[in-house]
Amino acid sequence: MESLSLQPMAEKKSVSITEVVKNYGSQLLRFINSKVAKTEDAEDILQEVWFQTSRLTNLNELENVGAWLYSVTRNKIIDSYRKKKTESLEDFVYQDEDGELNVKDILLADDSNNPEIAMFKDLFWQELMKALDELPEKQKRVYVQNELEDKTLQEIADEEGENIKTIISRKSYAVKHLRKSLRKLYDDLND
Repeated sequence: MESLSLQPMAEKKSVSITEVVKNYGSQLLRFINSKVAKTEDAEDILQEVWFQTSRLTNLNELENVGAWLYSVTRNKIIDSYRKKKTESLEDFVYQDEDGELNVKDILLADDSNNPEIAMFKDLFWQELMKALDELPEKQKRVYVQNELEDKTLQEIADEEGENIKTIISRKSYAVKHLRKSLRKLYDDLND
């Protein structure tokens, strides 16, 4: 077994930045191109990845260079979305006239031709699910049923055998928590 673990170590020590670029360059560019709209943006992101890689002092110590590169690349793609402030993005994050967070338009948006919206939706879903999981179960259930399943608050009150004011209160607490939890994401995307 020791000879098996020593062999990859020896291979790692011979890894150079030139070999990494040669071995992963085209793969990473294809990966980035599948996530961003413009080729120029993809090339910029790849340059940032190579710059970060070149600054590594322990390239030979990485357990899995490919996994590390893809992780850095994903982070750079997300960073690029956060840096951009686009009109289409502003259209998706808003509060409706009642002051409630309206997420249906974000989650149901057609992202077939827009990788930026697709990436945003993925990120938004992750953050929304995390924030919903922080809520007490009854508040979470009211919010999900009302906002995502299109049940009226009265229907929920009837099903739960609760007073409508109790259901409205649960929804209100859920919305306040979600606004607070998702505010950082909104701010990051608009900065």
